[in-house]
Amino acid sequence: MPTIETLTTFFGVAVLLGLSPGPDNLFVLLQSAQRGWRAGMCVVLGLCLGLVVHTAAVALGLAAVFAASSRAFAVLKWCGAAYLVWLAWGALRAPAGPDGSEPGAGAVPERGGALRMVGRGMVMNLTNPKVLIFFLAFLPQFADPARGSVAAQLMVLGLVFMLATLLVFGAIACFSGAFGALLQRSARAQRWLNRVAGLVFLGLAARLATAQR
Repeated sequence: MPTIETLTTFFGVAVLLGLSPGPDNLFVLLQSAQRGWRAGMCVVLGLCLGLVVHTAAVALGLAAVFAASSRAFAVLKWCGAAYLVWLAWGALRAPAGPDGSEPGAGAVPERGGALRMVGRGMVMNLTNPKVLIFFLAFLPQFADPARGSVAAQLMVLGLVFMLATLLVFGAIACFSGAFGALLQRSARAQRWLNRVAGLVFLGLAARLATAQR
């Protein structure tokens, strides 16, 4: 088990990383602005579940095997890029008004819609191979073999990272959702928000497609 000092330091670093501009927090910001803070929180939950999978892969040694395979890296990143292009297409075609198929900024997502948003966040996280590579390089720095099972320590660190992500991204979802609610009062503003979201998703897709290990 890591020491309290190690966990405190790790938590602080994780919070700073969560605040740093990146594809995941930008994804939360846009989804919350388009669909409301509740939908944004569902996306955050999905991202956190993805982090659990990445942590388990590192703890079990699967991440090292993946990192050594250029083909696996390429397949995963192209899947992620294709998914972002699909999201961009949906955002660019989204209706500007409360009659669209997606819940508005003030709506409570139904069970199916909430699960869809959780899945969207999870897929977004799991199809980004750079997250797995990052965890493989980052988590072991805070593990001490002298303090017991390294795999157990990595799982604890992953859970702490998930908590930091939940707090930071949750705050982003709430603030962005409130701002999006103001924009969605205007059909014109909502159209522009959808266009911006689509272009950002395309940019993220291009960035992921050109990513190197």
